[in-house]
Amino acid sequence: MILRSFLLTLGQLGDPRFRKVLFLGVGLGFALLVAFFAALMWLLNAWLGPEATLPFIGEVTWLDDLLSWTAFISMIVLSVFLMIPVASAITSMFLDDVADAVEDRHYPHLPKADRVPFGDALRDTVNFLGVLIAANVFALILYVMFPPFALFIFWGLNGFLLGREYFTLAAMRREGRAGAKALRKRHVGKIWIAGTLMAMPLSLPLVNLVIPILGAATFTHLYHQIQAQAPSGQRSPDRAR
Repeated sequence: MILRSFLLTLGQLGDPRFRKVLFLGVGLGFALLVAFFAALMWLLNAWLGPEATLPFIGEVTWLDDLLSWTAFISMIVLSVFLMIPVASAITSMFLDDVADAVEDRHYPHLPKADRVPFGDALRDTVNFLGVLIAANVFALILYVMFPPFALFIFWGLNGFLLGREYFTLAAMRREGRAGAKALRKRHVGKIWIAGTLMAMPLSLPLVNLVIPILGAATFTHLYHQIQAQAPSGQRSPDRAR
């Protein structure tokens, strides 16, 4: 089911409407990545002072390096970690547009879904970012305790959180908040696997820029496939029509 959802997403890359959202998502993702990187450099400068010596790297001057050619390389390396919150932020901005494009092509028999109000989406995104950051800060302890498994812990933790967020937002459009949460609980394992498979390529510099939009489309397909296989009494009102 997860593989089919992803292949359906790849099959829509030639759709001009889908491609437009993908390019917008990549552009915004890069802009957010630059903003997160600049904020991180500023915080390090405020916390450690204008200069610091790091193991294996040597002397670092945060603000000078931010303006140098090495900033791009540093940002690409740090994108392994920074793209997780970036992916979360992009979800609330583009999921409705991605889901509309997916549904118009693959599920045209369904009525138009309600768009999630911007205020609700923004509130959910801010709350989720807080959970995401807190969970990853706590995970630093596990990385130190179990260094050989650090990457797998990172993928598993963020896969669970991202899968939970992406699926909830995709399902809320037709199920409402309570219905989306109930559906998510019934399929938590499947959603966790899909989220982990999304978190893994988010660790690949440059490739990770396209993942948030592809992930939104994949989770839209995953929601519809779960609903298609559900008993008639558990299907959304849209499918019962």
